[in-house]
Amino acid sequence: MRIAVGSDEVTPLTDAVIADLRGRGHELVLVGPLAGREAPWPVVGREVGELIAFGTCETGIVFCWTGTGASIAANKVCGVRAALCGDAPTAAGARRWNDANVLVISLRATSAPVAGEMLDVWFTTDPSPGEAANIAALEPDA
Repeated sequence: MRIAVGSDEVTPLTDAVIADLRGRGHELVLVGPLAGREAPWPVVGREVGELIAFGTCETGIVFCWTGTGASIAANKVCGVRAALCGDAPTAAGARRWNDANVLVISLRATSAPVAGEMLDVWFTTDPSPGEAANIAALEPDA
């Protein structure tokens, strides 16, 4: 799977998640400082969102200190459903009930083991067919 991964800073957590994703065999498109280019969180969040919306990547992961700002920035992109998650059950719910396509992780509040648990469910949880109407209601008006 091709995954967009962005952060406004490189940290041990971003390094651990990148290593985890590569270990799972995913192809990564790095954004911002993860790609060696300085960029603030609004730019990183939007760029990850655009990579998903334009079909360059199938899913995305974005980090910022709290995760809130990057989540807001990614969700400004039409077609993006970015979910700020702090644990595996929340990440599973974001996939199951919202068909979230961008996982947002707080650099401040998330440990590498918890991030790994979130990745486990992110890649193994499909949207619930019973939520199709609700998920469709999230699409922008045409």
